[in-house]
Amino acid sequence: MPEKTHILLAEDEPALGQIVKESLETRDFIVHLVEDGEKALEFYKSKKPQLLVLDVMMPKKDGFTLAKEIRQQDGDIPIIFLTAKSQTSDVVEGFTIGGNDYLKKPFSMEELIVRIHNLIGRTKLQKNAEVLIFGDFKFDFPKQTLQFKTEEKELLTHREAHLLFHLLKNKNQVLDRSLILNKLWGNDDFFNARSMDVFISKLRKKLGKDDSIQILNVRGFGYKLVC
Repeated sequence: MPEKTHILLAEDEPALGQIVKESLETRDFIVHLVEDGEKALEFYKSKKPQLLVLDVMMPKKDGFTLAKEIRQQDGDIPIIFLTAKSQTSDVVEGFTIGGNDYLKKPFSMEELIVRIHNLIGRTKLQKNAEVLIFGDFKFDFPKQTLQFKTEEKELLTHREAHLLFHLLKNKNQVLDRSLILNKLWGNDDFFNARSMDVFISKLRKKLGKDDSIQILNVRGFGYKLVC
């Protein structure tokens, strides 16, 4: 029998927290519910769950601050934000500090469950992935590091690493914009598209050390990593 996934759910609305907890438990997840960011950090440090579902607006320590602190210790654990915020800047900030996905309240439990399964599958892919060499770069996907020649390795964010991985797997081919948005962000709405543009810009800057490598914008279709 497959081992059950342990999820830390940090949600300060008791009714919503209990509904989410019970719904996930019916799908064979083991869910630990806490009501503020400080308790979530304590639980994370002592129990090491396999996935985090964090409300952004929480007392004592908000979800973004909590995720930032956890990312300093663990670059691998999947993080989903639950948020009532819908500003593009808030969504981008969540991804930039290390979030893997987000759901805007109100949300359906089925959508949350699908996204959890998607992230668990991605984590397994990451553990089984390889080191990729392109141009003068060495990309270690499992460790999420990028090294140019003999320079010091640079740690990538979760989102940067997964985006680069898929660009390299489709090297010299067009990576469909809608496909990668649905695969890595969960859907291809406006906020996610803006977020992906930000990460593409970051990758272009990092890869700019090698003139033989480019990420091209193929208008109307997606992106192409040319090497």
